[in-house]
Amino acid sequence: MKDETERLRRQRLAEINESPKDREVLESEYGQTWDTKELAREFIVVGFLAPIIVVKRKANGVVGSLEFQHDPRFYFNFQEDSKQ
Repeated sequence: MKDETERLRRQRLAEINESPKDREVLESEYGQTWDTKELAREFIVVGFLAPIIVVKRKANGVVGSLEFQHDPRFYFNFQEDSKQ
């Protein structure tokens, strides 16, 4: 099965990790940002395919996606799934 998103994901993965940003910069660009412990407290991880992770918020069941960078590991740019 061919992954139609592979080229775009690889390009975005390279962009994100080429110049990793600190938390303050990510928050100013994308809003709320989570480290790994914070992510685990707030979300259930449904799946991932770098640099995207699909999550379900524990508090209300909202499903969405986040992007993540490798080091330092931060999750950011939450986008709610519009199919809910």
